[in-house]
Amino acid sequence: MLQNEKLVLALPKGRILKEVMPMVRRAGIEPEAAFDDNSARQLRFTTNIENLDIIRVRSFDVATFVAFGAAHLGVAGNDVLMEFDYPELYAPLDLDIAHCRISVAEPADMVGTDDPSTWSSVRVATKYPELTRRHFAARGVQAECIKLSGAMELAPQLGLCRRIVDLVSSGATLEANGLVEIEQICQITSRLTVNRAAWKTRPDEIGGWIERFREAVDAVAA
Repeated sequence: MLQNEKLVLALPKGRILKEVMPMVRRAGIEPEAAFDDNSARQLRFTTNIENLDIIRVRSFDVATFVAFGAAHLGVAGNDVLMEFDYPELYAPLDLDIAHCRISVAEPADMVGTDDPSTWSSVRVATKYPELTRRHFAARGVQAECIKLSGAMELAPQLGLCRRIVDLVSSGATLEANGLVEIEQICQITSRLTVNRAAWKTRPDEIGGWIERFREAVDAVAA
């Protein structure tokens, strides 16, 4: 990272973006008009802050962009942060948005006869293989993880596995596909993340933005 380069803020596409943008604007950042234009195809946007640009990427990629120095700051769910566990990342601020949870689920017809406390091994479909393995290893359970990027709920129906580990918000998708939550792994919110090296080399700028976002969080909570 160069000292005189623009700061880059990485924001995730989708649901988190909708929830975080009021906070971004409250922190004093207004992206160029193309950012809100659904027909625009660009991924990097200027803002009203001369030395700050925004990039819009997949939620799972925010952590990678920030960890490897392509972005200086980012907004990511702690599910992503826990899955990748990059030492180059620091998450100084919980933005208290995008609340959900990571849970283990299985078909409803298994619930009455299944006892998770007796498991010695388990096969699950998930997009969080590292987080899932660590969770089960802490219980002494060996987890075989089948990596999927989506449609996890189909895996038990089609015989890929009997259980899944996935992000759950309302639980409606699980219910619609005949699945039931049987164990909650962790609660999820989105965090402001920073690249550790950038914070060391540009402490005033990075620290200033952390404080702006902290004030925005406090204002929303008030």
